Amino acid sequence: MRVRTLCVAVVSLAVALTGGAASAAGGAQSSAKTTAASVREDFNGDGYQDLVTTASESPVAGQPRAGYIVVTYGSPTGFDPESKTIVSQNTAGVPGNAETDDRFGQKVVARDLDDDGYTDLAVRSSGESVTSTNSYGTVTVLWGREAGIAGAGAVTIEAPAGSSGWAVGENLAAGDFNGDGLSDLMMRHGDDWEFRAVLFGPFTRAGAPADEQPIDMFSTDNGILAVAAGDMTGDGFDDVATFYAYENHAEGGKFWRGSASGLSTTATALPSAATAVVGDFDRDGKGDLATRTVPNGITEDLPYDAGTIKIYYGTASGPSTTRVRTITQNTDGVPGSSEKGDQFGARLDAGDVNGDGYADLAAGVPFEAIGNKAAAGAVVLLKGRSGGLLGTGAQAFHQDTAGIPGVAEAGDRFGGAVHLLDITNDAKAELAVSAPEENNTGAFWSLRGTASGLTATGSAALNPLDLGAPSANARFGVAFGNENGTYLYPPD
Repeated sequence: MRVRTLCVAVVSLAVALTGGAASAAGGAQSSAKTTAASVREDFNGDGYQDLVTTASESPVAGQPRAGYIVVTYGSPTGFDPESKTIVSQNTAGVPGNAETDDRFGQKVVARDLDDDGYTDLAVRSSGESVTSTNSYGTVTVLWGREAGIAGAGAVTIEAPAGSSGWAVGENLAAGDFNGDGLSDLMMRHGDDWEFRAVLFGPFTRAGAPADEQPIDMFSTDNGILAVAAGDMTGDGFDDVATFYAYENHAEGGKFWRGSASGLSTTATALPSAATAVVGDFDRDGKGDLATRTVPNGITEDLPYDAGTIKIYYGTASGPSTTRVRTITQNTDGVPGSSEKGDQFGARLDAGDVNGDGYADLAAGVPFEAIGNKAAAGAVVLLKGRSGGLLGTGAQAFHQDTAGIPGVAEAGDRFGGAVHLLDITNDAKAELAVSAPEENNTGAFWSLRGTASGLTATGSAALNPLDLGAPSANARFGVAFGNENGTYLYPPD
């Protein structure tokens, strides 16, 4: 008999639409709402998107793997290391304390949860022990404001009354699932193993949702391996794709359609995936689902996989299983070649780099060898166009690319996290890419978006030392806010 899986290794997320629409209000707050409504990750309401970088494996105050996050704020010239906020569970106002194995920041979702025009942060601590319910896992909400993110007023989303609260926040995702212009969260929320819940916005400053919808997302005793959210039908409601595994076997996926009452309670089948993201790569108004496939349907084969990306194009009824494009590093135009263990597409994110209205796809290749430097890592940009993604015009970058600070070194895993967002407010997304093993601390780089694609010219790098954050064994950059992945599959 199968033993149900209580936790999963990976949660993938992408939010394809901007944060919740702001309602009208007077004075200065109205101005902030107007600006922030068109910006997805803008915590201080200045019109520039801000980047959340996580170090959930980092020691904090001597506590191994306690974890912290850093918010670096956007500007016309990019990121300024002096303009940042560092938050851990030891930050004033944040509930709890930094403790061993809490992993604060294991997953981070940025949305305007209270509908005040400032983006907020839902931060999962996957290992937080909750004595009152004899469970693990919490979600802490940090509120955006004119001065940016801070610990003041932070709250924990509590488990439902009477539940054990086991693994609150597992499979955390966000979107507007009922189309009311407000941000909703989806997560495990309660002790019913087979149920996930949609928590509808707006949230109160006490962390309470306006309403809740439980959904049975399981048909067997498997676990959710990956999640992606976005409007895949073009009807104005965000949808959810979930992908499953049991022990070593991938067990397909499911498409859950959004509606005025929330997510559908029945799902249609999707092929298996290890990670996924939603972006409108052909600009037809329907989000397309990009996935990394599971080789041979066996999750244990992922560390040795060259890597294959499949794109299921959106239709009025959801992701198409007939209009599908497959891209590898052997596809014409894609730099490099498919080699065992590269893991092309290990991390995925979508955004419009060149401002042409088509979403582009960033694909991390964290175990790519650069010369004889194993697992130095790289990232590939695939460009959207009429008809969708192709290999034509793809770009690749690594630490030996001219203009990128640093030098490629074995084991850096450059491309270990990727995120596309417009930090300069010029309608062209920048690429944030991390190397979580860089110099035993981790670091991230920012590459500017231009009309012809990404450019390494003028790119910048930041590490924990630059930011005044804990650095030793930090694995800084293990994930970004609103990025689709939280885990890599290193070979044995």
